[in-house]
Amino acid sequence: MSTDFQKARADLGARLRELRATGPNGPLTGPQLAQRLGWAHSKIYKLENGRQTATAADLQAWAEATGQPGAADELKARLKSLETQVRSWRRQLASGHKPVQDNITAEHARTRRLRIWQNSLITGMLQTPEYARHVFTRYAELMQSPRDTEEAVRARVQRQQGLYDTTRRYEILMWEGALRARIAPPSVLAAQLDRLLGVIGLDTVQLGIIPFTTALKIPPGNGFWMYDERLVIVEDWHAELWLDDADTIATYARVWKALSESAVFGNRARGVINEARRALDQ
Repeated sequence: MSTDFQKARADLGARLRELRATGPNGPLTGPQLAQRLGWAHSKIYKLENGRQTATAADLQAWAEATGQPGAADELKARLKSLETQVRSWRRQLASGHKPVQDNITAEHARTRRLRIWQNSLITGMLQTPEYARHVFTRYAELMQSPRDTEEAVRARVQRQQGLYDTTRRYEILMWEGALRARIAPPSVLAAQLDRLLGVIGLDTVQLGIIPFTTALKIPPGNGFWMYDERLVIVEDWHAELWLDDADTIATYARVWKALSESAVFGNRARGVINEARRALDQ
């Protein structure tokens, strides 16, 4: 979780503490406010000290319980700003994977140069429908989210039409482990690797693979997507980070450069993919 996010949550907590201490009917202690809200006292402590992220309903209740309902809109605006940067999977997937895919599609539509680093599975921009189906199913099981697999697959495959738009540029790097991860049955993975071989040579796509045997200039790290020079999206198990400040984007640009210097392209990339393909037959 980023330092900026932590600071924003701590600032929100300080504002909540201020409201508790300056109510029109006098200050409330933490236990008094907790009793009024029907919450555990520990929740008051965690929210005020930036240890827990409030929900919009929490903020509305806090404003009303401290006798300052007019502050609710301000508090919710702070929360919205905070969530713009860190988007928890729990909240994003509350309605399934399709809305998440639609949000990403909107960012793709605005982008002319997309740089993708993926270290654990085939990137969504190059997934076959059957491979994508297995990926969405696995994540729905993990996150205990609604099953809208077919709608999510259709949205992902439709986004791949951008690969044939000559006004766009896709620079994709993958760790060799992504080629070999058995997230799907061997027959599905074999078809997926064949798909990668077919992508090499598209004039809109530069596909690089970092082999296991290559000396690395930087550890592989998490997957990320760079949308032109305006946005980086980083995936973690609990959330996506949407990062748009110039210094952070510059950092990821340096990471991208270091990773690309370890990658192989063209026929050498084909060789790595073919080795992974032959391993399935064995």
